[in-house]
Amino acid sequence: MKDARRFILSQKGGIEIAPLQAYTSALIFSPTNSLIKQSFGQEYPAWVELKPKVEADWNACLQTLEGHGGWVNLVAFSSDGQRVASGSTDNTVKIWDATSGDCLKTLEGHGGSVNSVAFSSDGQQVASGSSDNTVKIWDATSGDCLKTLEGHGGWVTSVAFSSDGQRVASGSTDNTVKIWDATSGDCLKTLEGHGGSVNSVAFSSDGQQVASGSSDNTVKIWDATSGDCLKTLEGHGGWVTSVAFSSDGQRVASGSTDNTVKIWDATSGDCLKTLEGHGGSVNSVAFSSDGQQVASGSSDNTVKIWDATSGDCLKTLEGYGGWVNLVAFSSDGQRVASGLWDTTVKIWDATSGDCLKTLEGHGSSVTSVAVSSDGQRVASGSTDNTVKIWDATSGDCLKTLEGHGSSVASVAVSSDGQRVASGSWDNTVKIWDATSGDCLKTLEGHGSSVASVAFSSDGQRVVSGSWDNTVKIWDATSGDCLKTLEGHGNWVTSVAFSSDGQRVASGSDDNTVKIWDATSGDCLKTLEGHGSSVTSVAVSSDGQRVASGSDDNTVKIWDATSGDCLKTLLIANTMHNLLFDLENNSWLVTDRGGLDLGTSSPSFLTTTQSALPNEYSHYGYGISTDGKWITKDNTNLVWLPLEYRPTKLRVAGTTIAMGCASGCLWMIRLAQDIGSG
Repeated sequence: MKDARRFILSQKGGIEIAPLQAYTSALIFSPTNSLIKQSFGQEYPAWVELKPKVEADWNACLQTLEGHGGWVNLVAFSSDGQRVASGSTDNTVKIWDATSGDCLKTLEGHGGSVNSVAFSSDGQQVASGSSDNTVKIWDATSGDCLKTLEGHGGWVTSVAFSSDGQRVASGSTDNTVKIWDATSGDCLKTLEGHGGSVNSVAFSSDGQQVASGSSDNTVKIWDATSGDCLKTLEGHGGWVTSVAFSSDGQRVASGSTDNTVKIWDATSGDCLKTLEGHGGSVNSVAFSSDGQQVASGSSDNTVKIWDATSGDCLKTLEGYGGWVNLVAFSSDGQRVASGLWDTTVKIWDATSGDCLKTLEGHGSSVTSVAVSSDGQRVASGSTDNTVKIWDATSGDCLKTLEGHGSSVASVAVSSDGQRVASGSWDNTVKIWDATSGDCLKTLEGHGSSVASVAFSSDGQRVVSGSWDNTVKIWDATSGDCLKTLEGHGNWVTSVAFSSDGQRVASGSDDNTVKIWDATSGDCLKTLEGHGSSVTSVAVSSDGQRVASGSDDNTVKIWDATSGDCLKTLLIANTMHNLLFDLENNSWLVTDRGGLDLGTSSPSFLTTTQSALPNEYSHYGYGISTDGKWITKDNTNLVWLPLEYRPTKLRVAGTTIAMGCASGCLWMIRLAQDIGSG
């Protein structure tokens, strides 16, 4: 039954939309050892020719709650553990059923980001603090706003209820803590003394004390009635981001930008333990109800669970695709809820905590993916400063290429598949042997980050575009810079060679595409017409046309000789990858599927048309506009669980390679005719 429950909850989003996804997405992405997956193996879609690598067993994440339109800043459990509240940069509070994952209420009314939420002990009310400088108290059942508390002179960063629900404490960027009457809305006390923004507040369980953490690197403990400062706790080497009392009020935990958690004696002010192990700022801390454990969420993308007495790290919960902003224990200590900057809330099993990985992957977000021309190899670049080379058939990671001093922004594979080029925020281009993994050359000369790289078709040259506003052409063997192409008025975001190597196309944040003579370095044409940054460029194999994608949500097709705009295609979102089909120059491969440029569809615009039509249809395999589905011919086919949704991808025929925010890269190959399976 436990396996069946996990099977359903993990795929809940897709099954609710399309119940038959239980036989496709759920079977594809469930762990190898899932009993349900094994029992229904005969139902596995026959049209999946290459299965993505998945984990061996269920990880500790029980459920992912989706729905916010912005970063999740804070989460809180109700005292009975049945509900979770979350606040977001989309200015809303959401209340969720912690068992089913359903969103019960969306509370709207704040005029700015919701930075903090808290349940009253009886679960009847929710308090929220916002960047609109107010605190709101809501009825947790009806969703009605009961009170708006005004008085802070800056953003409200944190809120907390007293255990009897009669008072609310709030911390603010105005450096103060305020204590409010939760019924009347009156401000009872203003606590002054911090020398920086108050980032977190907490009541002791008896309501007699308030703890506050500040950007002045200190924790203060206050008398909640008189407003007197009882203790100032010093020792952190950075801002204090979060504070929490143990249930008996004897200890305070604090998290800091110095990457540590400290546990303090609330009476004496002594530091009892310093918990070290996070690789980034600690953004949130919470005690379990019995005071035996502390949970911490960090910018290193993990949650850690610690023994509050010994200071030992008991569990590290991994698999996040972004910073963990907030953590909270359920009242029974069995679950941990965490809020992420990727707009989701995750609920974890705090007891098992195990995450058994079979996936090799990057240590952080995948920024670029490239496929070799024969489709046998995939290269990926990441913010973990590495390049990985993968076998496109097995999905195995063949090599990890290390050497860049900063994030890898772009990767390219030579036409013979023997070499990989990578551009980095360390201002260099590296050329690697794809078999041995050796770095053959480091190309230096750019004055800023290298955003895009491409090989010429014969592999003899590499072109790179940089945030220094230039394009450089390099000899791929000697590493010499052959030409520096100047003329763009802003960052160069994308570069491509023509198939004969005679010309280079470049796209820029200056909203233009330029076509250059690759030998002389002369600018042959400047193509103007996009209303925003150009994000991708491609040259047809016959060299007659150039395609460009832009943040203005269009793709433009240009005559490479005259510079005329032949067609404008309305696309629902920005295209970061464009590639002309090598055998058919009327077929443009994109992230979302193929575009047939030879059709007479009214979704094409001539340069004389002033209004955009409905979005143009895509053919073949791709990804939906919202990134939640693999599509075929514009029809949703396979729902993607959150952890498998791509930040970067490449479509090569029926194979799709996807890099994710968590650092994993996975591949799937589907039959040309899914009806055959």
